Formats: sequence, C-alpha cells, structure tokens
Amino acid sequence: MPISYSLELPTQRIEAPAEFVSAAAIAEVASAAEAAGYAAVHVTDHPAPDAKWLDHGGHHALDPFVALSFAAAATTDIKLLTNVYIAAYRNPFLGAKSIHSLQVLSGARLIIGTAAGYLKPEFRALGIDFDNRGALLDEALDVLDKVLSGEDIAYEGTSFAARGVRLRPVPAAAPPIWVGGNSKPAVRRAVTRGQGWAPFNTFGYATASRTAEISTLDELESAISWAKNYATEIGRTEPLDICFSAGNLLDDSRSTDERHATVDRLAAAGVTWLPIAPAGNDRAEIIDRAQAFAKEFIAN
Repeated sequence: MPISYSLELPTQRIEAPAEFVSAAAIAEVASAAEAAGYAAVHVTDHPAPDAKWLDHGGHHALDPFVALSFAAAATTDIKLLTNVYIAAYRNPFLGAKSIHSLQVLSGARLIIGTAAGYLKPEFRALGIDFDNRGALLDEALDVLDKVLSGEDIAYEGTSFAARGVRLRPVPAAAPPIWVGGNSKPAVRRAVTRGQGWAPFNTFGYATASRTAEISTLDELESAISWAKNYATEIGRTEPLDICFSAGNLLDDSRSTDERHATVDRLAAAGVTWLPIAPAGNDRAEIIDRAQAFAKEFIAN
C-alpha cells in the first residue's frame, strides 16, 4: 500500500503571525497541499501551554477545529487531521460537538488523531486530573462513538452525567480515529478502539513526553511488530493505519536516495501515513519545499 502524506499547517510560527498564523496563510498552504497531491493537512492541540515548556522547545497552537475549519473552507477534498487532539482537555460532549460540527461542515473530511497527552502543567491549567488522562480519553471516545452514531446518549462519566443527549445532523460518516503514543497502553487502545495508530519519533525526549522511546527505524519496526502481533492476538481483522511522525528522517538536508530508502523501509514496516513539516522563512518557501517533496514522493 502506498504511503499517504499530510502537510503541516505552520500555525505554530507565531514569530511572524501575518505570514503563518492568518486566515490567508491557512488557506494558501491548504490549497497548495491539495493541488500538490497531499492526502491531508494537519495541526496540533495546545490550549494552555506553559512558559517553561515554550521556552525549552515547545510551541503554540491554534484551536485545532477552528484552524482546520479555515482549511476546509479553502479546499474541496483534502482530509483534515488533528495531529494530535488531546480529548481529555475538554468535556467529552464539548469535544464531540467540535468534531461533529467540522465533520458535518467539511463533508466528512476529518481524521481524528488523538492521544492521552503528556504536559502535566497544561492539564493543571485546565483543571484536569493528569493521572486519570487515559480513562478520560476512553470516556471521550465512548461519547464520540455514540454522538456520531446519531443515537440518544445516556452516559455516566467521572465528572458528568448525560441523559438523552442528541446531536443533529448526523455526519455522513464517522471520522477515523487514530490513537497516538508509543506506550503499550496507547498501542492497545489504538488496536482495540481505533482505525489507526500514531507513533512518533521521540528524538531522545521520551522522558519529557512520558512515552516509550522510538528514535530509530529499528525501534519503530519493533513497535509495529508488537502492535500487529497484539492485533492478531485479539482477533482484529481490519487493517490498521499507522501514521508516523518521522521528523528529520525526511528533511531535505538528506539525499534523495536516503529519503527514498527511508520511505521504502517505513512502507515495508507497515506505515501508511507520514506527516510532513517543511522548513521555510516564509510560507512561500514552505510551499515551494512542500511542492518539491510532492513531486519526488507523491504519485499524483
């Protein structure tokens, strides 16, 4: 199966907001991605990042559903990926309402990449129990499943109780759910509850991100093998999308042959999606690099 590619909307580039964090920027990058053959555009989720994290390599983020709404309005067919959305940050019904609304208005183009999260100060700022984040993610997925099915919802959660909640209109299709994270619980959740798994390259920062190390292709292949064996063990027969944030493994500082070899190895391991984030001093340079990558790696 050929790999599909998602292009990052560089809305974390707050040093030049007019250039990167504007309606025009989102529309232009998303439209260019669609024209170049990218399968999706993506954003991340940090509603309350703390200063210490930001000062040591963290980044800002727009609300993912607002940003992707602007991308949806500027495009026709390209998918809209949250990479990743931290469901525990929001009441499950508020989160489901955002997903439901964008899925309806975009013509069912959402892919929900989600994860338990790792920034303890962000959880604290939002009044969320960090140590309960896995269970909160499961609650959010439960509610989302029911919301998107169109059924009336009765659900007793850890901090909420719903009786007869009903959302309309029902989207034409439910978005695929990809569960992110490298830990065994994340993999199990992806295999048992989702349509995909989103491991990421930890670049030696596994401790800070509170997940298992995946910094080499050998480690990724081992993790994918474990995930596939677990899927077989529980009797899963549906294919599992694997979206790997490869980071600098595909930088254009590397030779074309090296990057092709990396992509071939990722595909052989079972990776089906790759998020791409070209560098650039302005959005024109980012678009140029995205187009060059697409000409080399994406079959239009």
